[in-house]
Amino acid sequence: MKRVLTISLLAAGLIGCATSAPQLETEHSYQVEWIGERPLIDRSHLTITLGDDGRAYGNAGCNHWFASYTLEGDKLSFSAPGSTRKMCAPALMEQEARFLASLSTVERWDFSATEQLRLWPAEGKPLRLWPESK
Repeated sequence: MKRVLTISLLAAGLIGCATSAPQLETEHSYQVEWIGERPLIDRSHLTITLGDDGRAYGNAGCNHWFASYTLEGDKLSFSAPGSTRKMCAPALMEQEARFLASLSTVERWDFSATEQLRLWPAEGKPLRLWPESK
């Protein structure tokens, strides 16, 4: 009897210590690491922030971008993004174009086993992001 009680208390303690699943946060920036099958150019900085007001924005590597978004459960979609119009090196402009085009294809989100945020298109590889430090 004593052994059953000990095991039960241990199990209850472990359940209480279990970490909760990560959640997609609004008003928090996420830094892009991969766009589909390709990693970002070294030292380029692309971000996504989902505002509480249904507007998304961030840095596209060269320009600032903005769009509206809809979030319902694990479903996420962006309107066609707009951006400022600064010119940068051709490789950065190509990466920025791929990033902005990929936003319009996002249909859902999840977190990987390593707690990396993934934004999935209907087909293909996801955008992969990490939360920026607060």
